[in-house]
Amino acid sequence: MIPLGDDVPGERFPFVTYLLIGVNVLVFLYEAVLPRQELLALTNTFGMVPVRLALWRENPMELLTLFTSMYLHGGWLHLLGNMLYLWIFGNNVEDRTGHGGFFLFYTLCGVVAALVEALIGPGQTVPMIGASGAVAGVLGAYVLLFPRARVFVLVPLFFFFFTMRVPAVLMLGFWFVLQLIGGTAGLGVPMQSGGVAYWAHVGGFLAGMLLLPLFLRDRSKPLRYVYECRGRECGRFPWRTR
Repeated sequence: MIPLGDDVPGERFPFVTYLLIGVNVLVFLYEAVLPRQELLALTNTFGMVPVRLALWRENPMELLTLFTSMYLHGGWLHLLGNMLYLWIFGNNVEDRTGHGGFFLFYTLCGVVAALVEALIGPGQTVPMIGASGAVAGVLGAYVLLFPRARVFVLVPLFFFFFTMRVPAVLMLGFWFVLQLIGGTAGLGVPMQSGGVAYWAHVGGFLAGMLLLPLFLRDRSKPLRYVYECRGRECGRFPWRTR
């Protein structure tokens, strides 16, 4: 299921969400013009390598890769997938955490995601890059805040495509289960080349759920959001630009 939008209107301009998307795109454009050897050197230097991170006492600079790795991507599809999820779900979480709180929340989720991946596979020598761990934290927060929101999704079925609206808790819960299955299937299998860091996704998602109460801007509001259908908005998807 490819998300296209949701029915939760934003309360204010989500400039941190847009800023994060812009920075990720600019960094990737820089990656795209580098010769192959320089690109490999960049990802090896600023990507998080679990086997090197385990030796952080000898080289504390390796701790910086917990932050820098979340702004690098391995290809257009990798970038677009992460930014699509951040664009759709980030603005509503930013509404509830505030701009500064959202940036700190996003960053902490990304760091926790990288640490979980390093703990699961401490001997991995392949650099881990991408914003998906931090974005997974946003998804974890969203499913707590807006479980009954409707997500408009595109579903590919062989050569056909159709759209449907599904509850956020179903769509994001299904996504989380897929990550858990993928991570469990890869346990004990050494990664010698590129692949999907499923445990970073799992760790980021759970971190988002656990950290969210610490970042809620208005604690007087209930944690869960109940979508109110009013008048002509009922029964149709309210398109909104973001």
